Amino acid sequence: MTRRTCTILLLLLLLPQLALAVRIKDIAAFDGVRDNQLLGYGLVVGLNGSGDSDQTKFPVQSLVNTLERMGITINRADITVKNVAAVMVTASLPPFAKQGNTLDVLVSSVGDAKSLAGGTLLMTPLKGGDSQIYAVAQGAVLTNSFSYGGQAASVQKNHPTAGRVPAGALVERELPNVLAGRNVLRLNLHQPDFTTASRIAAAVNGKFKAQVASLTDPGSVQLAMPDGFIGRPVEFVAELERLEVTPDVMAKVVLNERTGTIVIGENVRISAVAVSHGNLTLYVKETPKVSQPAPLGTGETKVVPRTSVKVKEERGSLAIVPQGTNISDVVRALNALGVTPRDLIGIMQAIKAAGALNAELSVI
Repeated sequence: MTRRTCTILLLLLLLPQLALAVRIKDIAAFDGVRDNQLLGYGLVVGLNGSGDSDQTKFPVQSLVNTLERMGITINRADITVKNVAAVMVTASLPPFAKQGNTLDVLVSSVGDAKSLAGGTLLMTPLKGGDSQIYAVAQGAVLTNSFSYGGQAASVQKNHPTAGRVPAGALVERELPNVLAGRNVLRLNLHQPDFTTASRIAAAVNGKFKAQVASLTDPGSVQLAMPDGFIGRPVEFVAELERLEVTPDVMAKVVLNERTGTIVIGENVRISAVAVSHGNLTLYVKETPKVSQPAPLGTGETKVVPRTSVKVKEERGSLAIVPQGTNISDVVRALNALGVTPRDLIGIMQAIKAAGALNAELSVI
């Protein structure tokens, strides 16, 4: 065997492990570095008669308040419009967003408007959980839908009472920099796991050749800033988040009974078990017979019920599912039963009840 052949074989053996490695930035996030939800109440104008009706009182009141702020005084009882809709405006403020950055906003009707297509969102302050204004939204609403109809028929495409305003919000207030002036950071795992947390700590300590990372719980890793990165948290985070580790996951089977979807994790194992599965089909058919007297005869016309019942039970064979050492063995053994995915859901639940499924079973 040549040296080149040995090298190729070695790479093939290492390839599965390399393929499983992911960056730290994809499985964890630093404490405090997160999105923040924003919420606001506003008006959409310019609708083609598809706005809120007179039964919805607050859009008219909001319009009156808006006009009064512009110096126009008007009696609320004199306003009857159908081109205005009250909406709730939501957005997500990313971390480290600066003043002047733009955000996409989602506009959703809160009244009985028929459609927001073609409307324009008026200036709407967006507040955070602390009731402070962090952005202001305004612009044309895009719904990518339509809704038309009359008294006897109607046609609709997509969802016309909700839409988006791309880049419709401007950031007015910046969030505090959670990394400035800190010498100790905390890395929070998206999926807490003891093994994954220990692998992250080992990778970080190996990268910086020092005891930088320490573990307190399976959901986070404490990071002390190395001497060469004191006062430079951005450079330290950039070096750290590019490190690759192999995350460990629990053995889990997810079943969706509504759609018949089955997802089996990589570490799922099945002990040796015998499975028999058969279907019982019941046919019930009504064929009533009408009984009536002869012409000019006496008697009554009656309906005589006739019901035919037929039971068909498919023969279920007993199949041996051997012990699976990996996911391919498990799938191959279950496919050998020749059942549909929906039937396989019942089989997986029965195998779990028998104690032969060495994984967590989740039904959604």
